[in-house]
Amino acid sequence: MFGPEGIFLVRLLVAAALGAAVGLERSIAGKHAGMRTYAMVSLGSCLFVIVGELSSLQLSFFSGLNPQQIAASVVIGIGFLGAGLASIKSEKHTGELTTASGIWLVAGIGMACGFGLYSVALASAIIAVGVFYLLLKVENKVRQRFGVAEQ
Repeated sequence: MFGPEGIFLVRLLVAAALGAAVGLERSIAGKHAGMRTYAMVSLGSCLFVIVGELSSLQLSFFSGLNPQQIAASVVIGIGFLGAGLASIKSEKHTGELTTASGIWLVAGIGMACGFGLYSVALASAIIAVGVFYLLLKVENKVRQRFGVAEQ
C-alpha cells in the first residue's frame, strides 16, 4: 500500500504522536519537558532507528559494521539528556527525575516505532501515562497519610 518512504513516514508520525501523548501529562503536571520535548525525543529516536535500518541495508556488504548500534547509542545519549534535566534546580522544581525517566522512555517508544513495533510503542505510551498519572495520585495519598508534602 505504502512505498518505502510512506512506511517510514508513518513510523515517524506515530513516534511523534505517542511521544506527545506521554508529554501531555508532563505538561499538565507543569514540568519543564512537555509535549514538544517528548515528541521530539521520540521522533528523533525513531529517525535514528530508520537511519540505522536503511544504512544496514546499504552497508550490508561490509563485514564488521553494525549500524544497528545506533539504537544503543540513542539510549546512552538520552541518558545524558535526562541527567542534565534531573540536575536542574529552581525554586519550583527541585529535581526532574520522573521527567528525565519519561524522556528516556519516549526514546524507546520512538525506537519501537522506528522498527515498526507499533503495538509495543502504543502499549508503552499507555502504561507510561498511567504511571505518571495514576501513581502520582497513589503517591500523594500515601504522602498525605504520612504527613509528607504533595508534589
